[in-house]
Amino acid sequence: MATGKIYDRTTEDVGNIIAMEHVNITVPDQSLATLFYVNGLGLTRDPYIDFGPNNVWINAGNQQFHLPTNKAQVIRGHIGIVLPDLNALDERLYSVEKRLRGTKFSFKRSKGFLSVTCPWGNKIKCYESGKLYTMRLGIPYIEFNVPSGTSKGIARFYKELFNCRTLTRKSSCQITIGRGQNLRFKEVKNNVDYDGHHIAIYVVDFSTPHNYLDDHSLITEESDAHQYRFKTIIDPNTGEKLFDIEHEVRSLHHPMYGRFLVNRNAAQSFRNYQQGLDAFVP
Repeated sequence: MATGKIYDRTTEDVGNIIAMEHVNITVPDQSLATLFYVNGLGLTRDPYIDFGPNNVWINAGNQQFHLPTNKAQVIRGHIGIVLPDLNALDERLYSVEKRLRGTKFSFKRSKGFLSVTCPWGNKIKCYESGKLYTMRLGIPYIEFNVPSGTSKGIARFYKELFNCRTLTRKSSCQITIGRGQNLRFKEVKNNVDYDGHHIAIYVVDFSTPHNYLDDHSLITEESDAHQYRFKTIIDPNTGEKLFDIEHEVRSLHHPMYGRFLVNRNAAQSFRNYQQGLDAFVP
Protein backbone atom coordinates (compact mmCIF):
# COMPACT_ATOMS: atom_id res chain seq x y z
CA MET A 1 0.00 0.00 0.00
CA ALA A 2 1.20 3.52 -0.77
CA THR A 3 2.45 5.48 2.24
CA GLY A 4 2.41 8.89 0.60
CA LYS A 5 6.17 9.28 1.08
CA ILE A 6 8.53 9.95 -1.81
CA TYR A 7 11.86 8.17 -1.53
CA ASP A 8 15.14 8.82 -3.30
CA ARG A 9 15.75 5.23 -4.37
CA THR A 10 19.26 5.99 -5.62
CA THR A 11 20.48 6.27 -2.03
CA GLU A 12 20.05 2.49 -1.72
CA ASP A 13 22.07 1.70 -4.85
CA VAL A 14 25.35 -0.16 -4.43
CA GLY A 15 28.00 0.46 -7.07
CA ASN A 16 30.53 -1.97 -8.43
CA ILE A 17 32.93 -1.56 -5.46
CA ILE A 18 31.20 -3.41 -2.62
CA ALA A 19 33.89 -3.30 0.07
CA MET A 20 37.17 -1.72 1.02
CA GLU A 21 38.96 -4.47 2.94
CA HIS A 22 42.34 -3.19 4.02
CA VAL A 23 44.85 -0.40 3.95
CA ASN A 24 48.52 -1.41 3.65
CA ILE A 25 51.08 0.83 5.37
CA THR A 26 54.67 -0.28 5.95
CA VAL A 27 56.19 0.28 9.40
CA PRO A 28 59.84 0.07 10.54
CA ASP A 29 59.14 -1.46 13.97
CA GLN A 30 56.67 -4.32 14.52
CA SER A 31 56.74 -4.07 18.33
CA LEU A 32 55.81 -0.38 18.28
CA ALA A 33 53.13 -1.06 15.66
CA THR A 34 51.59 -3.77 17.85
CA LEU A 35 51.75 -1.52 20.90
CA PHE A 36 49.94 1.25 19.05
CA TYR A 37 47.31 -0.68 17.07
CA VAL A 38 46.57 -3.44 19.60
CA ASN A 39 47.28 -1.99 23.04
CA GLY A 40 46.48 1.61 22.15
CA LEU A 41 43.64 1.53 19.63
CA GLY A 42 42.31 -1.76 21.04
CA LEU A 43 42.28 -3.63 17.73
CA THR A 44 43.14 -7.31 17.20
CA ARG A 45 46.15 -9.05 15.70
CA ASP A 46 44.89 -11.59 13.15
CA PRO A 47 45.38 -14.98 14.86
CA TYR A 48 45.37 -17.07 11.69
CA ILE A 49 47.40 -15.27 9.01
CA ASP A 50 50.78 -14.85 10.66
CA PHE A 51 53.97 -13.70 8.95
CA GLY A 52 56.16 -13.87 12.03
CA PRO A 53 58.22 -10.77 12.89
CA ASN A 54 58.10 -9.25 9.39
CA ASN A 55 54.43 -8.37 9.02
CA VAL A 56 51.28 -8.12 11.08
CA TRP A 57 47.64 -7.93 10.05
CA ILE A 58 45.44 -5.96 12.43
CA ASN A 59 41.69 -6.65 12.40
CA ALA A 60 39.32 -3.71 12.79
CA GLY A 61 35.83 -5.13 12.48
CA ASN A 62 35.48 -6.38 8.89
CA GLN A 63 38.50 -4.38 7.74
CA GLN A 64 42.24 -4.62 8.37
CA PHE A 65 45.52 -2.76 8.57
CA HIS A 66 48.37 -4.60 6.85
CA LEU A 67 51.71 -3.54 8.32
CA PRO A 68 54.74 -5.08 6.59
CA THR A 69 58.21 -4.13 7.84
CA ASN A 70 59.89 -1.43 5.78
CA LYS A 71 60.51 2.30 5.78
CA ALA A 72 57.48 4.08 7.27
CA GLN A 73 54.68 5.00 4.87
CA VAL A 74 52.22 7.78 5.65
CA ILE A 75 48.73 8.23 4.23
CA ARG A 76 48.29 11.63 2.60
CA GLY A 77 45.20 12.55 4.58
CA HIS A 78 43.65 10.46 7.35
CA ILE A 79 41.87 7.20 8.14
CA GLY A 80 38.48 7.05 9.86
CA ILE A 81 37.89 4.32 12.45
CA VAL A 82 34.76 3.47 14.44
CA LEU A 83 35.28 2.09 17.95
CA PRO A 84 32.71 1.13 20.59
CA ASP A 85 33.84 3.53 23.35
CA LEU A 86 35.96 6.69 23.03
CA ASN A 87 36.39 7.03 26.80
CA ALA A 88 37.95 3.57 26.94
CA LEU A 89 40.12 4.49 23.94
CA ASP A 90 41.29 7.61 25.78
CA GLU A 91 42.39 5.47 28.74
CA ARG A 92 44.24 2.98 26.52
CA LEU A 93 46.10 5.74 24.69
CA TYR A 94 47.19 7.28 27.99
CA SER A 95 48.45 3.85 29.06
CA VAL A 96 50.82 3.57 26.05
CA GLU A 97 51.84 7.22 25.88
CA LYS A 98 55.02 6.83 27.94
CA ARG A 99 56.31 3.91 25.86
CA LEU A 100 55.68 5.84 22.63
CA ARG A 101 57.60 8.95 23.64
CA GLY A 102 60.14 10.01 21.06
CA THR A 103 57.83 9.02 18.18
CA LYS A 104 55.17 11.08 16.38
CA PHE A 105 52.44 9.55 18.54
CA SER A 106 49.84 12.00 19.88
CA PHE A 107 46.12 12.14 20.56
CA LYS A 108 43.55 14.84 21.25
CA ARG A 109 39.85 14.75 22.06
CA SER A 110 37.68 16.88 19.78
CA LYS A 111 33.95 17.33 19.47
CA GLY A 112 32.56 14.07 18.09
CA PHE A 113 35.86 12.25 17.59
CA LEU A 114 39.33 11.62 18.91
CA SER A 115 42.31 12.56 16.72
CA VAL A 116 45.23 10.15 16.94
CA THR A 117 48.62 10.17 15.23
CA CYS A 118 50.50 6.87 14.94
CA PRO A 119 54.21 6.63 15.86
CA TRP A 120 55.18 7.42 12.23
CA GLY A 121 52.73 10.21 11.47
CA ASN A 122 49.62 8.51 10.09
CA LYS A 123 46.55 10.48 11.18
CA ILE A 124 43.47 8.61 12.38
CA LYS A 125 40.09 10.02 13.38
CA CYS A 126 38.29 7.75 15.84
CA TYR A 127 34.50 7.95 16.13
CA GLU A 128 32.21 6.27 18.61
CA SER A 129 29.80 3.67 17.29
CA GLY A 130 26.13 4.58 16.93
CA LYS A 131 26.48 8.30 16.33
CA LEU A 132 27.72 9.19 12.86
CA TYR A 133 28.26 5.55 11.89
CA THR A 134 26.12 2.45 12.30
CA MET A 135 29.02 -0.02 12.25
CA ARG A 136 30.19 -1.02 15.72
CA LEU A 137 33.84 -1.44 14.78
CA GLY A 138 35.61 -0.85 11.50
CA ILE A 139 37.09 1.51 8.92
CA PRO A 140 34.26 3.51 7.31
CA TYR A 141 36.45 5.75 5.16
CA ILE A 142 39.86 6.98 4.12
CA GLU A 143 40.28 10.63 3.16
CA PHE A 144 43.09 11.50 0.77
CA ASN A 145 44.60 14.96 0.24
CA VAL A 146 44.73 15.57 -3.52
CA PRO A 147 46.01 18.40 -5.74
CA SER A 148 43.81 21.42 -6.40
CA GLY A 149 41.37 21.02 -9.26
CA THR A 150 41.36 17.21 -9.31
CA SER A 151 38.32 16.15 -7.27
CA LYS A 152 35.73 16.37 -10.07
CA GLY A 153 37.91 14.29 -12.39
CA ILE A 154 38.50 11.74 -9.62
CA ALA A 155 34.72 11.47 -9.13
CA ARG A 156 34.29 10.88 -12.87
CA PHE A 157 36.90 8.11 -12.76
CA TYR A 158 35.07 6.11 -10.09
CA LYS A 159 31.64 6.79 -11.56
CA GLU A 160 32.54 5.75 -15.11
CA LEU A 161 34.95 2.89 -14.37
CA PHE A 162 33.37 1.42 -11.25
CA ASN A 163 29.75 2.64 -11.48
CA CYS A 164 30.01 4.20 -8.01
CA ARG A 165 27.66 6.79 -6.59
CA THR A 166 29.63 9.99 -6.08
CA LEU A 167 29.08 13.24 -4.23
CA THR A 168 31.02 16.27 -5.41
CA ARG A 169 31.48 19.58 -3.69
CA LYS A 170 33.51 22.65 -4.58
CA SER A 171 36.88 21.14 -3.70
CA SER A 172 36.18 17.54 -2.65
CA CYS A 173 34.38 14.38 -3.63
CA GLN A 174 33.10 11.26 -1.91
CA ILE A 175 32.92 7.80 -3.49
CA THR A 176 30.33 5.42 -2.01
CA ILE A 177 31.47 1.85 -1.36
CA GLY A 178 29.04 -0.95 -0.46
CA ARG A 179 27.28 -0.51 2.87
CA GLY A 180 28.61 2.25 5.08
CA GLN A 181 32.02 2.90 3.52
CA ASN A 182 33.45 5.56 1.25
CA LEU A 183 36.60 7.04 -0.19
CA ARG A 184 37.05 10.78 0.21
CA PHE A 185 39.28 13.09 -1.78
CA LYS A 186 39.93 16.59 -0.48
CA GLU A 187 41.84 19.20 -2.45
CA VAL A 188 44.77 20.85 -0.65
CA LYS A 189 47.44 23.31 -1.76
CA ASN A 190 50.51 21.48 -0.51
CA ASN A 191 50.90 17.85 -1.58
CA VAL A 192 53.52 15.32 -0.57
CA ASP A 193 55.00 12.59 -2.73
CA TYR A 194 53.34 9.18 -2.92
CA ASP A 195 55.26 6.56 -0.94
CA GLY A 196 53.60 3.33 -2.11
CA HIS A 197 50.85 2.59 0.44
CA HIS A 198 47.78 0.85 -0.98
CA ILE A 199 44.16 -0.09 -0.37
CA ALA A 200 42.28 -3.29 -1.26
CA ILE A 201 38.79 -3.30 -2.76
CA TYR A 202 36.32 -6.00 -3.85
CA VAL A 203 34.35 -5.51 -7.05
CA VAL A 204 31.41 -7.33 -8.63
CA ASP A 205 32.27 -6.55 -12.26
CA PHE A 206 35.94 -7.52 -12.30
CA SER A 207 36.66 -7.47 -16.03
CA THR A 208 35.18 -4.18 -17.29
CA PRO A 209 37.39 -1.87 -15.20
CA HIS A 210 40.36 -4.10 -16.01
CA ASN A 211 39.75 -3.74 -19.74
CA TYR A 212 39.68 0.05 -19.48
CA LEU A 213 42.76 0.20 -17.24
CA ASP A 214 44.64 -2.20 -19.49
CA ASP A 215 43.73 -0.23 -22.62
CA HIS A 216 45.17 2.88 -20.94
CA SER A 217 48.33 1.10 -19.70
CA LEU A 218 47.37 1.65 -16.05
CA ILE A 219 47.65 -1.93 -14.75
CA THR A 220 50.66 -2.18 -12.42
CA GLU A 221 50.35 -5.86 -11.49
CA GLU A 222 48.52 -8.89 -12.84
CA SER A 223 48.58 -10.62 -9.45
CA ASP A 224 46.61 -13.80 -10.25
CA ALA A 225 43.25 -14.90 -11.62
CA HIS A 226 41.38 -13.13 -8.81
CA GLN A 227 43.36 -9.91 -8.43
CA TYR A 228 45.08 -7.08 -10.29
CA ARG A 229 46.45 -3.69 -9.27
CA PHE A 230 46.49 -0.16 -10.62
CA LYS A 231 48.00 3.01 -9.18
CA THR A 232 47.08 6.11 -11.16
CA ILE A 233 43.64 7.77 -11.20
CA ILE A 234 43.00 9.66 -14.44
CA ASP A 235 40.25 11.94 -15.70
CA PRO A 236 38.24 9.83 -18.20
CA ASN A 237 37.38 13.00 -20.13
CA THR A 238 40.95 14.12 -20.76
CA GLY A 239 43.27 11.26 -19.78
CA GLU A 240 45.05 13.61 -17.37
CA LYS A 241 46.81 11.91 -14.43
CA LEU A 242 45.21 13.17 -11.23
CA PHE A 243 46.39 11.17 -8.21
CA ASP A 244 48.36 8.06 -7.30
CA ILE A 245 47.05 5.49 -4.82
CA GLU A 246 47.53 1.83 -5.60
CA HIS A 247 44.32 -0.21 -5.60
CA GLU A 248 44.49 -3.96 -5.02
CA VAL A 249 41.38 -4.96 -6.97
CA ARG A 250 39.87 -8.32 -6.03
CA SER A 251 37.00 -10.31 -7.52
CA LEU A 252 34.33 -12.04 -5.44
CA HIS A 253 36.06 -15.32 -6.30
CA HIS A 254 39.12 -14.24 -4.32
CA PRO A 255 39.64 -16.77 -1.48
CA MET A 256 39.79 -13.93 1.08
CA TYR A 257 36.37 -12.52 0.13
CA GLY A 258 33.91 -12.73 3.01
CA ARG A 259 36.57 -14.09 5.37
CA PHE A 260 35.47 -13.97 9.02
CA LEU A 261 37.81 -11.70 10.99
CA VAL A 262 38.34 -12.34 14.69
CA ASN A 263 37.89 -9.28 16.89
CA ARG A 264 38.54 -9.22 20.62
CA ASN A 265 36.66 -7.24 23.22
CA ALA A 266 39.23 -4.60 24.15
CA ALA A 267 37.38 -3.91 27.41
CA GLN A 268 38.50 -7.29 28.76
CA SER A 269 41.58 -7.26 30.97
CA PHE A 270 43.24 -9.40 33.61
CA ARG A 271 41.95 -7.13 36.39
CA ASN A 272 38.30 -6.89 35.29
CA TYR A 273 37.88 -10.15 33.37
CA GLN A 274 34.33 -11.44 32.75
CA GLN A 275 33.58 -14.93 31.51
CA GLY A 276 32.07 -15.16 28.02
CA LEU A 277 32.92 -11.63 26.89
CA ASP A 278 36.25 -12.22 25.12
CA ALA A 279 34.96 -11.80 21.57
CA PHE A 280 33.57 -8.68 19.95
CA VAL A 281 31.13 -9.06 17.06
CA PRO A 282 31.17 -5.98 14.79
